[in-house]
Amino acid sequence: MFKHLLVPLDGSRLAEAPLAAALSLARAMGAGVTLLHTVEKSAPREIHGERHLTGQREARDYLREVAARVFPPEIQVEMHVHGDEVKDVARSIAEHAAELRADLIVMCTHGRGGLRGFMFGRIAQQVSGLATAPVLLIHPSAEGAPAVFSCKRMLVPLDGNPDHEEGLRVAADLARLCGAELYLVMAVHTFTTLSGEKAATAKMLPRTTHALLDLAVLEAEKYLSMRLGSLQAEGLSAAAGVRRGDPVSVIVGAMETTGADLIVLATHGKTGLDAFWSGSTTPNLTTRAAVPLLLVPVWKKRMSESL
Repeated sequence: MFKHLLVPLDGSRLAEAPLAAALSLARAMGAGVTLLHTVEKSAPREIHGERHLTGQREARDYLREVAARVFPPEIQVEMHVHGDEVKDVARSIAEHAAELRADLIVMCTHGRGGLRGFMFGRIAQQVSGLATAPVLLIHPSAEGAPAVFSCKRMLVPLDGNPDHEEGLRVAADLARLCGAELYLVMAVHTFTTLSGEKAATAKMLPRTTHALLDLAVLEAEKYLSMRLGSLQAEGLSAAAGVRRGDPVSVIVGAMETTGADLIVLATHGKTGLDAFWSGSTTPNLTTRAAVPLLLVPVWKKRMSESL
């Protein structure tokens, strides 16, 4: 699976939230870890009382301290400081992941400027849109300490599109490694949760819309049954269900009722996965879901296969 983890850090406690996850995965997979800091252009030394690295020497000393504090000697840890000041932090992270051949980026979802300048949306979503590697997003604890990471029950949202099953493939590989359970879920809208043109059409053709939604449930159940059978034939512990409602509410509800500790979701990066990334779904999901989110890019994979 993942053999090289990239962890972007900026010196703050918030950015250190993914360190426990990086340590856990590195141990389980025998992976190496690279701690990355990109010097941000015109970065202040402190924001709201939080430390912010501003120079190469300070960054190197900090990364060495983190490596010694968090990772045991048996895990190979490299430190990389990009000394040339940059404005586009997300692009720098994505480019370094490619340059260093990292196959998983592990980063924090919250912040206040630079790596902290997002509540999932700006930096983390940009990284997932630019990077060719999956991105694991970790919520920081209220105290700012490294978040506890567990991978025993994974939730995998699907929409019936074969291209989006890359998330399921990654989840299955991870489940084999961690001995985890899988729960597959598909969301089918109700009449009242439709939006945009579909909602307008539903008002004009209510009976037809209800019939089509009921048919979508049957098709989703058939699709999930096939995927579930394949997983169980491989000896994996898996279950599945179709739930009615808007995608975010369905995913969060399934997370809560199944006790999932990780959500694995295929994404199309910049173009967006219609079922999950339209409108305000992305920030709503990450703010409402209290567990880590593993974003698996699929559009770059399809592009590379077509070359």
